[in-house]
Amino acid sequence: MNGPDGRPPVIGIVGNAGAYGQWLTTFFRERMELQVIGRDPAGDTAPSPRELACQADVLIFSAPIRHSVTVIDEYAAAAAGNEAGKLWLDLTSIKQAPVAAMLRSRAEVAGLHPMAAPPKIGSLKGRVLAVCPARITLRWQPWLDALLAALEAECVQLDPLAHDRAMALVQGLVHASHMTQARVLQALASEAGGMPMLQALRTVGFELDLTVTGRILSGNPAIYEDIQFGNPHVLPVLQALANATSELRDQVADGGDASRQRLRTDFLTHPAQAFSADALASQSHGFERLGYLLADLDSQRYLSVYLPEDRPGSLRALLEVFQTLGVNLASIHSSRTAQGELHFRIGLDALPVPIQRLREAVESAGIGRILEARDDAG
Repeated sequence: MNGPDGRPPVIGIVGNAGAYGQWLTTFFRERMELQVIGRDPAGDTAPSPRELACQADVLIFSAPIRHSVTVIDEYAAAAAGNEAGKLWLDLTSIKQAPVAAMLRSRAEVAGLHPMAAPPKIGSLKGRVLAVCPARITLRWQPWLDALLAALEAECVQLDPLAHDRAMALVQGLVHASHMTQARVLQALASEAGGMPMLQALRTVGFELDLTVTGRILSGNPAIYEDIQFGNPHVLPVLQALANATSELRDQVADGGDASRQRLRTDFLTHPAQAFSADALASQSHGFERLGYLLADLDSQRYLSVYLPEDRPGSLRALLEVFQTLGVNLASIHSSRTAQGELHFRIGLDALPVPIQRLREAVESAGIGRILEARDDAG
């Protein structure tokens, strides 16, 4: 994909050792066949900021939130005007401050924010990408459009202020709610029999909440810390959350009929009015679907299969083995490993043959490799 001067642009990534920096390096090299050079501000000594800023036609900043502005300002000073006519992008989870910093350069500027961790596949298909074009002319607009198309994300265009206000709710509020849940569970779960007991007594809502909480607790603490501290719009949201929680506590502490009615009105009826009837129906149905999915994944009679040949007809050939043995499928779900391998988890009804025979039939057919096989009745 050629740049404005008719040749393939050189891509520079500041923060190439980070998760998205690594993903983008692979994406540009393998998917777009472009030259990529990079530097990790946390330890690399070469290329220098000036060398990287001068050599790269497109410079992408993928630094932590707390360091983004300082890093961008460093590169603008190092480039000393040589960035004019080039394109600067950033991937920060906030947009106002880093976009403003890039605008202090002479480059063309757009802010990007992938709304998910780096995927296990070679595109952002199925993910949302916030796009904040700040200073884009006809020189770089076609190339940026082609990049967004190649990424295959669902792009949402908005200005940096609108982005940061939204992120205070989409990320700040959600993360804060789950971090406070985690702290309460840590303090009180033992009194209720411990986490294994709570998990055994789970509802769909509790399991979904615990899944998000576990994702946060197993992630990089610096990311969640920076989202809370780095977005100035988060603090008012946290105050609103604290006020609402205190009000809910006060109504429950009072316990009277008036408090019950106020809880229904203030925490259920009025908030529901922020959604359309169709949206509420869709979200309720989505909750049911997730419940069925969790039940499927909790089934103890299943095969987990890897199909090495990811091609049309592979799954059909696999299912013919089940048909030959008279095995009825209860569910089938696909997922990818950290290495990007496509796996199928196939839930099974009561088996007419031993699970070992089914396993051997699949593997002897040369279609797939069984990763795990389980029959809670066998």
